[in-house]
Amino acid sequence: MTSIRTKFYLDKQRAKWSGVCAGIADYTGINVIWVRIAAVIATVTFAFPWTFIAYWIAAKSADPKPLELYGSDEERQFWQGVRQSPRRTARDVKSRFREIDRRLADMELYYTSKNTALSNEIESLR
Repeated sequence: MTSIRTKFYLDKQRAKWSGVCAGIADYTGINVIWVRIAAVIATVTFAFPWTFIAYWIAAKSADPKPLELYGSDEERQFWQGVRQSPRRTARDVKSRFREIDRRLADMELYYTSKNTALSNEIESLR
């Protein structure tokens, strides 16, 4: 099952014609200008009818991108990373959780260790 955040959408907000190039740019994380330039170069140099056919098929078969697909720019970058390399993204998330776990362990050690100043302060509150 495909998550709604890992699916290809037409990007109608940044569209010039039907949003295919903008959708590809959003899906891959490449700047939309470069995607459009590549499409024009591919059409002019070697793939004249095929690029139009592929563009038309993508425009007719893909859904428009929901307006609130991402909550923030950071979330958009995260999901682009998931689409580009799911293993690397999972490794990054695991690394972040390990760092959080290490920091929590350090805090726990600080509060549970023999800290006389902290113990005296807690006792004075009782």
